[in-house]
Amino acid sequence: MRRRFTLLLLLATGLSFSSTAAREQGPQRNFRSDDEAISLATNLVVLNVTITDHKERYISGLKAGEFSILEDKQPQQILSFGFEETSFAAAILLDTSASMEKKLSLERAACADFVTGIRDGDAFAIYGFGGMNVKKLRDFAAKHEIHNSTLDLQAEGNTPLYDAIAKAADALAKRPERRRAILLVSDGADTQSSATLNQAMRKAVAAHVSIYAVDMSDATVYGAAPRDNGAEVMQAMAAKTGGKFFRTPGGNKLREAFANTVNELRHQYTLTYESSNDHQDGRWHSIEVRIARPKLNVRSRQGYYAKGKG
Repeated sequence: MRRRFTLLLLLATGLSFSSTAAREQGPQRNFRSDDEAISLATNLVVLNVTITDHKERYISGLKAGEFSILEDKQPQQILSFGFEETSFAAAILLDTSASMEKKLSLERAACADFVTGIRDGDAFAIYGFGGMNVKKLRDFAAKHEIHNSTLDLQAEGNTPLYDAIAKAADALAKRPERRRAILLVSDGADTQSSATLNQAMRKAVAAHVSIYAVDMSDATVYGAAPRDNGAEVMQAMAAKTGGKFFRTPGGNKLREAFANTVNELRHQYTLTYESSNDHQDGRWHSIEVRIARPKLNVRSRQGYYAKGKG
């Protein structure tokens, strides 16, 4: 009864969930924002899914019936399905800690290239994190320029990486776009944050943010021995949120990482399902998206934290 009421409420507010067969034959649906949908049905889960082949080429033309979703290993019913280019919101996080001094120019150039690749309707913000704080260099806007926001970057102090993730996730949670990303460029592990890794990841997952992490460590750029576990942490963040990890030596590879992120955000499937688990335990619940066709790679967020009681 609760499920029927939820679906009727969604239909009444313009979120039409037609049958799988009808969606496969008719035009793809446009959805409202994730926040708006989830406010109507607390068990509604929204997934942005990337499908690639063995050459990392994006695969389009798949049908809803070729997808299946498991939550905590239990099959879930897909309520809606779509594949279309749509606007996105991205927060660019630039590491400005002391160890990045010789790499700031690479960050600036790659950031500028990212901006040239976005289209009307896309929005992005820029943050720098180093020393004791996270500084907003540019607030979200759809204008395709960065002005002089990155020209005055100075490398100093420690690395408040988790604080930067948490702050960007809070800002992205308020955005209307249903595709939201953090593009993180850093060369090492967190050394300064008041937020923990768990707290930062909870915020990112709750905001439906995919993290695209670019490794600029000395081990990658200069071939030096690893000095910390920063690359491993960033790789885990990307995997958990359905993003991507780039191990880049800088230069063209760094610019390609930014460009690939823009391209990927335009080639995703969006699926929703209403969780069959009526839980409010605050725990992590795993999600697995499967595709019927063989030899295709599937990336999406690996789960979510259920809201706690109260």
